[in-house]
Amino acid sequence: MAIDQQRRATLEALGAAAGLALGWPALTRAQSAPRTIARVKESLVAVGTVQRLRAPPFEFSGTGFVIGDGTLVATNAHVLSGPAQAQAPQAPAAAAASEPAAIAVVLPTRESQAPQVREARAVAVDPAHDLAILKISGPPLPALTLAGPDLVEEGESLLFSGFPLGTVLGVFPATHRALVAAVTPVAIPPANARQLDPRTIRRLQTGPFPIYQLDATAYPGNSGSPVFLPTTGEVVGVLNMVFVKGTKESALSAPSGISYAIPVRYLRELLAQVK
Repeated sequence: MAIDQQRRATLEALGAAAGLALGWPALTRAQSAPRTIARVKESLVAVGTVQRLRAPPFEFSGTGFVIGDGTLVATNAHVLSGPAQAQAPQAPAAAAASEPAAIAVVLPTRESQAPQVREARAVAVDPAHDLAILKISGPPLPALTLAGPDLVEEGESLLFSGFPLGTVLGVFPATHRALVAAVTPVAIPPANARQLDPRTIRRLQTGPFPIYQLDATAYPGNSGSPVFLPTTGEVVGVLNMVFVKGTKESALSAPSGISYAIPVRYLRELLAQVK
């Protein structure tokens, strides 16, 4: 068992013992998950672009979650390029020329409230691991805690929260269970040279790195979702759809019941570059 996992298990055992000594009821994994999910949802944001003269002004691309000092948002790098590719047919040419779309995030709200849009800008991007960190305007938001750099073990149960099919279903966070099926390298050489494209070549040059293969179905819009521990809410990975499946499952056009996540160690390294 990794050092961080041993420390986590020890703290959970001590907390349970202290609770029993004080007469508190024992909190099981099933009981703690709803509380953890409620906390995580406070840190989720929808990532996309905003353009005042477009209808609607905000165009959704993927999921992000707040980290660091509460003004930083983690997501996938490919999420930042998604909306820009689709905005041209939907907006008048004159409007697009006079006011280019800007990166923005939307805070999910209750039904009686209007969604809050905040401007954002990229402050760190890691194309090799398909990660990005945004700086958002406005007061700090509740931030999620990043787990240690050690990999989680195969067979461990995790959760991920985000906005699946957010363009259709709206900015309403949903949570799914995931089992770590395998820890596997992401850069698998193609069968022949004709399958090589610039993105695959870049991955091969960077070298393989471990990713989490999850027994879970994710959907467009889930990219950038935090993958976290049900008991503590610590983030252990960032869900990834496009970047990984382009290498491993390029022949599949529909969700396959297999999803992937980038280990949090690479997000920690990227966050260390943000001043």
